[in-house]
Amino acid sequence: MGYRGGIFGYGLRLDASTAAYLCILPFVLLLGGNLAGPRFPTDRLIRFYTAVMGVVVSAFTVADLELYRAWGFRLDATPLQYIDSPAEMMASAGSAPVLLLGGVFGALLVLGWVLYKKLVGRLPALPAGFGRLRAALVSLLLLALLVVPMRGGVQQIPINQSDVYFSSQSFANHAAVNVPWNVLNSLMLKNTGPNPYQFMPDSIAQRIVKQLYAAPTTATGADSGNNILRTPRPNVLFIILESFTAKFVASTGGERGVTTTLDSLARTGVLFKNVYASGDRSQKGLVALLSGYPNQPTGSIIKVPRKTERLPHLARSFQQAGYRSAYYYGGELAFANMKSYLVAAGYDQLTERADFAPQEQNSKWGAHDHILFNRILTDLNQRPATQPFFLTAFTLSSHEPFDIPIPKKFPGTNETALFRNSIYYTDWALGRFLRQASQQPWWDNTLVVLVADHGHPLPGNSSNESPAKFHIPLVLAGGALRPEARGRVVASFGTQTDVATTLLSQLNLPTQEYAWGRDLLRPGANLSRFITSTMVLACSRRPAPSPTTTSRGA
Repeated sequence: MGYRGGIFGYGLRLDASTAAYLCILPFVLLLGGNLAGPRFPTDRLIRFYTAVMGVVVSAFTVADLELYRAWGFRLDATPLQYIDSPAEMMASAGSAPVLLLGGVFGALLVLGWVLYKKLVGRLPALPAGFGRLRAALVSLLLLALLVVPMRGGVQQIPINQSDVYFSSQSFANHAAVNVPWNVLNSLMLKNTGPNPYQFMPDSIAQRIVKQLYAAPTTATGADSGNNILRTPRPNVLFIILESFTAKFVASTGGERGVTTTLDSLARTGVLFKNVYASGDRSQKGLVALLSGYPNQPTGSIIKVPRKTERLPHLARSFQQAGYRSAYYYGGELAFANMKSYLVAAGYDQLTERADFAPQEQNSKWGAHDHILFNRILTDLNQRPATQPFFLTAFTLSSHEPFDIPIPKKFPGTNETALFRNSIYYTDWALGRFLRQASQQPWWDNTLVVLVADHGHPLPGNSSNESPAKFHIPLVLAGGALRPEARGRVVASFGTQTDVATTLLSQLNLPTQEYAWGRDLLRPGANLSRFITSTMVLACSRRPAPSPTTTSRGA
């Protein structure tokens, strides 16, 4: 499908969703008219509604034509920020081609009315003997059937902007987005209330943040003599583990016997024992890990593509260093608007649920983790050996409802027991994959990053105020590690936004874009802290332990 064909082809589902939403009221009026009888002014009301919606949709379209030129993103709720400043709004519109836009607006209205008259016209009378009750039942059925196009189909995840993102060119993706749908979605997501987290003046907050994230005065990464890699450009396997709370990881103080693979890797790799998630949802963890961007207490930036397009991203950083990038997920990338975020990041390859055979989609969410890892191993063994890779994998089997394709290891049928068994299964699948990967020729030049997307209240039903809910594992492993780095334990406090900076620093790649991250391997870090989307849980000016002084035998 070509560039233009992709815009219309991928955008068709969002267009159909918009049309279905616009049809709700007319279908309700048809139902009411069939129940009330011929005296009910169904025809006049539908014509009036159509005229009003025609004006609204045409106004959105014309406004979008001008605002996109100025702002670079499709029309959403942003102009409402300036509704209390009409003078400034008029001044901003002063340079717009008013006559041209007015002509387009008028042409759209005329075209819409002509099409309505020709295609719809007046509503026909009911056939003799059809009956009002039968007609009402038909209207009710049609109203119910609107649900399918409204949600974009019968798939598990309702449609969002991710479903129309198809190109590495931002303009093509923007053009496929339906403007009325985008405005309505933006209004639904918009939080117009007062900021409940305004605890101090901005000037004081900025001074504190500057101190927290001051540029290091000592060398970082490879320049500091603290490089843990034996090769300057290793392959990178970045594996994000769904809901892998530290409570189930013995090496971080959790239960024993659940994550034997991860614990083994912690003993033979580099373990960061005091890392905490930035949020409590997958979409928040992804942005924190891959873009080094902190999460928002009452929302998620991934829901706003025009903002995520401007974020830094590990895939982009590695591509600029000559890497090929790929992202693998056994579920639907439309979940939580992930696809628009990943497409904007510029991944060379995206693999999701639809890319697996039907018989491989044996989970409620899609393909189970061992199937995902099988696919990754097959693809890696077929890739060109001349180019290093940055591959991101996101597991899913340890997500609710915790169904797994192997016999249970631990007894019990309550939610905690099911969760424990799902963590065990993903860890088993991970171990199986890494044992096979370690036999491949590319393994000795590969760094494996293992980190959770977020923690979990279970086991123990940790409250939102409990650090235990956010405590997660972070382990660096693989054949690219120096022998002397193996068995190292980093005790410094850190959060997910530090992972990108730490990783890039090891490869001597630029980290300036990742302003919210710190290199956790930098000796003598003088500030230990982690931040979640709901609170600041730890902030200490006490010098953190040197990450190189604590070690364990393999």
